[in-house]
Amino acid sequence: MELKDKNVLITGSTRGIGLAIAHKFASLGANIILNGRGEVSEDVLAEFKDYPVKVFAVIGDVSDSADAKRMVEEATLAMGSVDVLVNNAGITKDKLMLKLTEEDFEQVLKVNLTGAFNMTQAVLKPMTKARQGAIINMSSVVGLTGNIGQANYAASKAGLIGFSKSVAREVAARNIRVNVIAPGFIESDMTDGLPEKIKEASLAQIPMKRFGNTEEVADVAVFLASQEYLTGQVITIDGGLTMQ
Repeated sequence: MELKDKNVLITGSTRGIGLAIAHKFASLGANIILNGRGEVSEDVLAEFKDYPVKVFAVIGDVSDSADAKRMVEEATLAMGSVDVLVNNAGITKDKLMLKLTEEDFEQVLKVNLTGAFNMTQAVLKPMTKARQGAIINMSSVVGLTGNIGQANYAASKAGLIGFSKSVAREVAARNIRVNVIAPGFIESDMTDGLPEKIKEASLAQIPMKRFGNTEEVADVAVFLASQEYLTGQVITIDGGLTMQ
């Protein structure tokens, strides 16, 4: 897919990986639809002023099916179409299994997994009619390996992989591709706040001996959006952490 002039909706794109993905697509000439649960600040919007692209913001909660449908409708009305969807919005509520509540479990699944379902279902009808589209779902290496204290998060991210492969099979004949990115340790506010001992222990497990950065994840996203014969795949970007 030629990305110039395509319209890309990235959920959870006001900071971190989502914002980096938005910048990468914009740098290649794609129009950007930002999303956050609250207002998208003028400062974030101003970051895109130097790109020769259109930028639009939709506010809403991906875990609410009506909200998801409304956001896609608003984006389509403003931009004409949604050609690429990146399901990046996600939350964590980390606790050991014995302390994990039903609410902790359900809230994480509702945003991370049901949210992707809601947004995907909302874009599929117009994509099917257009007979083109790309959907990229943000999983995690935790969805492949599990992790102590993250049973809810791992379940949501593993479920996202199975969901993506199933949808990829359903829509491939309509030239719609569905792929997954599974990041490992990526430099972020979360990793910055880790104690030095935990950082050192984490780095010791990574063959490349460093954390990744958001721009590297964004590179994978634009690659998956542009490759027209690639679907149903999980691309890990983790410095070799989970290599087999």
